[in-house]
Amino acid sequence: MPTEPAAPQTDAAPEDLAPGDRVELVVGPVAHGGHCVARHEGRVVFVRHTLPGERVVAEVTGSGHGGRFLRADAVRVLQPSADRVLPPCPWSGPGRCGGCDFQHVDLAAQRRLKAAVVAEQFQRLAGVDLAEALGGEVVCEPVPGDHDGLGWRTRVEFAVDGSGRAGLRRHRSHEVVPVDDCLIAVREVTATGVLATAHPGAEAVDVVAPSRGPAVQVPVPTSGRVPDVVEAVTLPGGEVELGVGARGFWQVHPGAAQTFADTVLGWLDARPGERALDLYAGVGLFAAGLAQAVGGRGRVLAVEGDRGGAEHARDNLRPWRHARVRRDRVDRAVRGLVNARERYDVVVLDPPRSGAGKAVVRDVARLRARAVAYVACDPAALARDTAYLAAVGWQLTRLRVLDAFPMTHHMECVALFEPVRKTGERPRGAGGRRGRVELS
Repeated sequence: MPTEPAAPQTDAAPEDLAPGDRVELVVGPVAHGGHCVARHEGRVVFVRHTLPGERVVAEVTGSGHGGRFLRADAVRVLQPSADRVLPPCPWSGPGRCGGCDFQHVDLAAQRRLKAAVVAEQFQRLAGVDLAEALGGEVVCEPVPGDHDGLGWRTRVEFAVDGSGRAGLRRHRSHEVVPVDDCLIAVREVTATGVLATAHPGAEAVDVVAPSRGPAVQVPVPTSGRVPDVVEAVTLPGGEVELGVGARGFWQVHPGAAQTFADTVLGWLDARPGERALDLYAGVGLFAAGLAQAVGGRGRVLAVEGDRGGAEHARDNLRPWRHARVRRDRVDRAVRGLVNARERYDVVVLDPPRSGAGKAVVRDVARLRARAVAYVACDPAALARDTAYLAAVGWQLTRLRVLDAFPMTHHMECVALFEPVRKTGERPRGAGGRRGRVELS
């Protein structure tokens, strides 16, 4: 942390605090978004670069919702937490790169904070006590492939400043911070020389280090066709290689796609002859595994709205003639399936950060599946959709919280939902595990 003396605490009323003012705060619990919650004279302050229980001097950086709360950075730590460590990255901290929220936090403690965020979001937005519902405290699990929380990001978008130099942006800012390295990136990313060469005319440079083949740089905006890369995943029926656009969607942690596929496919346990639906299918990762599982007597429908993603999914699923790709908005596609009185045995939901939403959840429930696996990059969106599913007779029976983004506040969740069979019954979860959710 910066070692300069703290500015004198302002005597201004809370509503008069402005960016640059400094206040002494006792920090409360972690909140979703990479900050902790403190209060100054009754006013909520969301403080970055701190930990629960610490006493800090914080500098106001802004406000939100008409001034109802403040944002601030901890610029001096007066009483540190036992979980505080020296950030490994020299560009981490107040006013520097905004990519990592938790470099100052011990890795095990980072995961405890993330688990606490998930539990709080479910309690507040879904009314679900996860410990009670699932029979144990939520934990955030490591994902294989990083090195003590570093060296894991295989896809990085570097911003480019006016001189053509690549760097990373400050938190909540368009300002580019020049850096010589990015410690959370895999070495193949920086080995392309992206940070050592000029990029005249570019606004950004995407660098992708796929699991097959060399890393590539793609300037933004780009001229010509964006190159494809190949990602390999081992599914129950064997290894598959999937084509992905270099600027298309793929998980950035090297172990994430494999871990998510293992979990989703294992929990759903699709059987030969069943009908499977993959919504927000991307390039067809889960659809490929489902196609292997249901065999030629089954059916798989993958729905993806992005043109590039749908085209890649069609190419990737060619080995399975019983797998079909539909390029469409998910809400419209699912409504059409409901109107056609289609039925599916298992469903995968892997929506964007905003979640699936009430309308999609309602229509998915009408497909009368035996299980829905939901992959979520935002615990708030998952909690809201959990509440929507509960309202139409579905319950959460399994959950994994996965640390696919170490050193940041982000995590990934994989959840399993099953229909409530009848009052008093606890449905058997896929794979033989009995759910612990109490039914009304």
